[in-house]
Amino acid sequence: MSDREIADMQQRIDKGIQLAQQRLVERSRLFHTTLVVTRKGHVVELLPEEL
Repeated sequence: MSDREIADMQQRIDKGIQLAQQRLVERSRLFHTTLVVTRKGHVVELLPEEL
């Protein structure tokens, strides 16, 4: 696999991760649930509006 192919694949993976994160936040808003994330090494529970 060439360097260009690897870079393209990494770009597609990054876009997929961003899309999954957006969908997770949208789902959390729709079902009125919280999200559990890490901030500065601590696990915290947030409302989607706090992101």
